[in-house]
Amino acid sequence: MDKTYFVYMLSSRGGVLYVGVTGNLVRRVLQHRHHAVPGFTARYNVTRLVYFEATNSIKAAICREKQIKRWRREKKERLIRRMNPEWRDLAAHWYADGRRQDSRDGEGDPSTPRPCGPLRSG
Repeated sequence: MDKTYFVYMLSSRGGVLYVGVTGNLVRRVLQHRHHAVPGFTARYNVTRLVYFEATNSIKAAICREKQIKRWRREKKERLIRRMNPEWRDLAAHWYADGRRQDSRDGEGDPSTPRPCGPLRSG
């Protein structure tokens, strides 16, 4: 069975953005929410999942993460609005008492392949 990797963006309520990559989106978002790992997201309370893409290639995921990190904020915002116009917290209903409620792992429909390889937006 192929492993799925995710490139994701989190936002704080004040609009601070963070771009990351993970092999387990549910667990990683929970870590951010609970400030389990000290650093940028804990310091600025960046906990709201506003965008993600999925791929079966860790190399493609890392490449895409680096690509997005190089973008200006305006371009990141356009990408988020394409998937999530209201900037809703896409993981808001994933957890109950620290556990995920639904069975989906955040995969979505295939999107246009990018130079980094095939990625799917959620």
